[in-house]
Amino acid sequence: MYISTRGNSPERTGKEVIALGMVPAGGLFVPKVIPEINWRELITLSYPDLARTLLKLYLPEFPDSTLDQAVSVYRPELFCSENPAPLVQVGKMGILELWHGPTSAFKDMALQVLPHLLKESIQSLVKVDKVLILVATSGDTGKAALEGFRNIPGIEIAVFYPENGVSAVQERQMTTTEGNNTYVIAVNGNFDECQSKVKEIFGSKEMKEDFQNGKYAFSSANSINWGRLLPQIVYYFWAYLQAVAKAQIKAGELMNVVVPTGNFGNILAAYYAKKMGLPIKELICASNQNNVLTEFFQTGVYNRQRPFYLTTSPSMDILISSNFERFLYEMSDRDEEKIKTWYEDLRSKGKFEVDQQTLTKAKDFVKAGWANEDAVKETIHTVYNEQSYVLDPHTAVAVKVYQDYVKLSGDSTYTIVASTANPFKFAGTVLQSIKPELIIENEWENLTQLSALTGWEIPKGLRGLDKKTVQKVEKTSPSEIPQLLRKMFL
Repeated sequence: MYISTRGNSPERTGKEVIALGMVPAGGLFVPKVIPEINWRELITLSYPDLARTLLKLYLPEFPDSTLDQAVSVYRPELFCSENPAPLVQVGKMGILELWHGPTSAFKDMALQVLPHLLKESIQSLVKVDKVLILVATSGDTGKAALEGFRNIPGIEIAVFYPENGVSAVQERQMTTTEGNNTYVIAVNGNFDECQSKVKEIFGSKEMKEDFQNGKYAFSSANSINWGRLLPQIVYYFWAYLQAVAKAQIKAGELMNVVVPTGNFGNILAAYYAKKMGLPIKELICASNQNNVLTEFFQTGVYNRQRPFYLTTSPSMDILISSNFERFLYEMSDRDEEKIKTWYEDLRSKGKFEVDQQTLTKAKDFVKAGWANEDAVKETIHTVYNEQSYVLDPHTAVAVKVYQDYVKLSGDSTYTIVASTANPFKFAGTVLQSIKPELIIENEWENLTQLSALTGWEIPKGLRGLDKKTVQKVEKTSPSEIPQLLRKMFL
């Protein structure tokens, strides 16, 4: 069963929380009990079998046939090989490549699964003809969600992205999606404004009633939806099993995990894996110049009233990390009153400060750091020159933060870095870092240049993007999103 971080919802089943997306009155669903499992029992499993086993722990009411169908997505046709998330040794680090799916980003690992879970869950919503999925994206979630839900009967999906706030490749991926149920909207604002307005719609009684009259229910494909977050837990177990199989660590030995973090969902999945019994020592949270999380772990103050930077790692250009609420709920010993107070302060004052006990516990679980733009480029350059390995800017943030952590701590524990995007999604930035004289104005030519330089293949999903037909893109401001949705769907 699932409960709300703010204590404002009855206990719900897995089907209900996936169908709803987030708590209708505000807040996020969390499992009432985090199940434990002995990782040694998982050693012989394939990735689909591992995923099925872990999903079943959290979704016992789902039929085996649905879970079988959900995990069948992890096949070579979609993820390039039998191993959808290979662990690659780069120097002393293990790089967990999470970008072999159809959209070349880690979001595919969950967003190929979520449609199967949501289809099964819709039946728990009463008197609804269609589900309207609302997605705010800082770059990668949008395309992965559009691809996952494309042409699925009974589902419409609207994706909102910050105009001029994503890479050229990310934007073209979204705007060339084919599907009779997909809608893409460019918002004149930043990601936080998109995300805040979408969450506001979920909590709006008026919007809900209007759309229910039109036989629609709202749901989400962002990581505020438990069905999106849950499949992400799987690949941390997979990383550990690979590290043991490759003799990088001995069975039972601890490993560290470094995650480039924007909305805090990916690192939260690693936290749940640790709570379930995976031998993780340190969780290391890596931020770019929008380092609101790093500051929190230093001071206990979460302050979104700060400059917003557009960086070369746009998927992390976020000041309101939605999944952080789930983490603070656990760190405060599940004190829903504290969560309500803090998030009301964030809404009304733009910041909140946690008590010392909560901060101490949070710092015990997570180490945090950040990397500026120069450091990101230098890291891409150095790793390529020394290891012949190509990092995208988000993964480079994580590698730099990990290097800084080792210098400060002297910690020699084996460490895996979650690599969240294929470098070709950010070819211009990567070329600029490795060999700037090769860069040209045309981003599509930069993909070819990067491939010629490195010998790496351009991913199938990115080839010929510039030749594809761009679908109609609506344009709006954050405040006009509700009005636009009414016009589009009612």
